[in-house]
Amino acid sequence: MFSKFFAAVLLLGGTAMAAQPVFAQSEAEQPGAQVEPAPAEETMSEGEAMSGEETAPAADADGAPADPVIARVDGEDILQSDLVAFIQTLPPQIQGQVGFLMPQLVEQMVNNALVTSAGRKADMAADPEVMARLAQFEDIIIRQVFLQRTIDARTTPERLDSAYQAYLEENPPEPELVARHILVETEDAAKALIVELDGGADFATLAEENSIGPSKANGGELPPFVAGDMVPEFSEAAFAMEAGNHSAAPVQTQFGFHIIKVEERRMTEPPSQDALEAQLREQLAQDVVQDLYAELRERAEVEVLLGRTAEEEPGEQPAASESGPEEQAEPEAGSTNQ
Repeated sequence: MFSKFFAAVLLLGGTAMAAQPVFAQSEAEQPGAQVEPAPAEETMSEGEAMSGEETAPAADADGAPADPVIARVDGEDILQSDLVAFIQTLPPQIQGQVGFLMPQLVEQMVNNALVTSAGRKADMAADPEVMARLAQFEDIIIRQVFLQRTIDARTTPERLDSAYQAYLEENPPEPELVARHILVETEDAAKALIVELDGGADFATLAEENSIGPSKANGGELPPFVAGDMVPEFSEAAFAMEAGNHSAAPVQTQFGFHIIKVEERRMTEPPSQDALEAQLREQLAQDVVQDLYAELRERAEVEVLLGRTAEEEPGEQPAASESGPEEQAEPEAGSTNQ
């Protein structure tokens, strides 16, 4: 049976759509996004008359409508793209169950359409409460669009290049090892394996036959690592070795006793600018927004009234404490409503 909780969530789902933040993200990156809705077919305005046969909806390669009608209420179509958009307004725990809830989702969309139609017939579009809420959503959308367009305009190729160069300076190449290891439980077992290696035994074969670590299936091969990637005892021993050599003595860590073979010493290669594109854009977006806040505050007269007593006049400084010098702390950034 469909629970009252789910029913309430579906009923209120659409109300969250206009309030979803759109901050430095493409549509596909929005939280909860599942599938990009197919574009709805263009409809004629009320003042245009249709001549001849009705225009057929767009179709995909196999002839099926690109955005099929899933329901119809008093002649008004509810499209698959409308359903996708509705699903994206729901909480993640509901989105994860859409396969089971699809009939209820469609029924709720029908109910929503019926209530919306009834509200419009009751002239709710001109209701003061409706208009006040629309104004609130308008402020949100204006703020989001203005921020995003400022970010887009100021995230230039030159700034991306500069951000990449700054990343390279902050993350210089560092020594990196390619190595194998054999992990055993006792020091005596490790010493016995070192004797075999000194006699010419193959390291990878001994690792496959004796290691208790997860890398045994790969002959003890480890992913390339830098000093901070490994526990200190292992890292210190490995970076003290020359390429081609194996441990002269067992290396003990909390996991057991290791025999290490360093196969290659090299310097790390920095990631390409393309690989860091998303990270660089995100950082620049944050910088742009903080710069914009500072610029707007510089040109505006901002008064923070929170914490003032009713007797204090606007612009009047709070009385200084007798025990300290007369000074006023600057308001914290972000203390005014954005």
